[in-house]
Amino acid sequence: MGEIFAGRYELIDPIGRGGVGAVWRAWDARRRRYVAAKVLQQSDAHTLLRFVREQALRIDHPHVLAPASWAADDDKVLFTMDLVNGGSLAHLIGDYGPLPPRFVCVLLDQLLAGLTAVHAEGVVHRDIKPANILLEATGTGRPHLRLSDFGIAMRKGEPRLTEANYVVGTPGYFAPEQMLGAEPDFPADLFAVGLVALYLITGVKPDAEALIEVFAERGIPNAPEGVPEPLWQVLASLVHPDPDARFRTATGARKAILSAVELLPDITIEDEIVEVFDHIGPLPAGFGPDGPLRGAGGAQGPATAGATTGTAATGHVSMSDTGSFQLAPPEPSTSPTPTPAPAPTPVPPSPPGTAPTGHGARSTGQGATSTGQGATSTGHGSMPTGQVGPATGHVGTPTGHGGTSTGHGVPAFPAGPAGPAASSGMPLPPPAPAYEPTAAVHPEHSATRPYTAGPQPAPGRPPVGAAVAAPAAAPPAPQRRPGPPAKVAVPVLIVALLCIAVGVWALLTA
Repeated sequence: MGEIFAGRYELIDPIGRGGVGAVWRAWDARRRRYVAAKVLQQSDAHTLLRFVREQALRIDHPHVLAPASWAADDDKVLFTMDLVNGGSLAHLIGDYGPLPPRFVCVLLDQLLAGLTAVHAEGVVHRDIKPANILLEATGTGRPHLRLSDFGIAMRKGEPRLTEANYVVGTPGYFAPEQMLGAEPDFPADLFAVGLVALYLITGVKPDAEALIEVFAERGIPNAPEGVPEPLWQVLASLVHPDPDARFRTATGARKAILSAVELLPDITIEDEIVEVFDHIGPLPAGFGPDGPLRGAGGAQGPATAGATTGTAATGHVSMSDTGSFQLAPPEPSTSPTPTPAPAPTPVPPSPPGTAPTGHGARSTGQGATSTGQGATSTGHGSMPTGQVGPATGHVGTPTGHGGTSTGHGVPAFPAGPAGPAASSGMPLPPPAPAYEPTAAVHPEHSATRPYTAGPQPAPGRPPVGAAVAAPAAAPPAPQRRPGPPAKVAVPVLIVALLCIAVGVWALLTA
């Protein structure tokens, strides 16, 4: 990972170098994005004062790249700005050479628009050159230009930080009045804009001194080779040696450029397509599009993963839409297939006067009038399921595995003497059902969520599929532990009585 600066900016890799410091690609931990950070290399008072003046500049314009924030850490200071990764106009000329006139007019329009915002703040840039004009990586689309590097910019009327007879700026882009020691003014910036435009169209850096001599000898010269005449009329007014003969404002120059574009020839298929690509390069190892990669985290443990996927150790569960509670598993929406009951077997008659127990007694939980495999089937000695009648399987509330009881399906009979059918060994008639359905109930597919689309329970019966606990068996009688045998207990009692008698006698005689 890179160096952390002031606890907020993480310096990643250098992407450029200026006159007073190096420019780094950095990660802003507070704003959660990548920025360009200009780190001051020297700490003398003069350089620091220029740094403070530059970072104090705040101009919000789409074609101006001004400082956004600053920080200090021990003996180092930096300020940050937006990260522009398309290189500069110097890179573009180095890649393509002379640029198409219409493409140059688009760049000039954006440059003059940004310069208008700078001049509106009363600031003179004083260092306009191709290397200080950056481009967004827009590919073959419309270019997007941003004016940067306000290191030597100053407001009109502020005290100058340079000595007398000393000019600050880049040689080759000085206005003639600057060489004579005049106070910085807006026309000086427009002179530099005209030189940049000539550089873009011809692909050759113009010689400012030679150009000034030509103007002094012959006035406005003819258009240089490769420069359309309508565009040269505007550029000649920008690079005129006399500041009074130039455009006084960037807005006026911009209007003239837009008028000249209408007179330029249309773009032909022979014109080269200009592509502005990324000049910074990919992020180094340890950094991603969303910031530094701090290692794999957030791995879920088994319990968390199970809750997320809707499974648990005890079975399958599902979460609600908000994940705040668990939902019961959905019941199948299709009706169960009736299972034929086993063949009826004769039941021996019960003795007179006693209630049947075991198989068929309602109190034992092994023979209520219910189902075993999904219908109101009867057990031993009853009518088989699948027949029409009160004990048929598919007439009534459909049931699943496990109905009202878990017995063998033998109906319970009231206590009394066995009837002739029982004494003769013939099958017993089924009892009247506790619930007589009025119509067949067919399960339907519900439009609601799966866990509410299951079959509905019949009145007086538990929900379908719910486990019914069998009646608890009576606790076994506690076993009585036998005492000592009589041949041991009697002597012990006699000895105890003798001890009591001796004790009482001792108390009385004392």
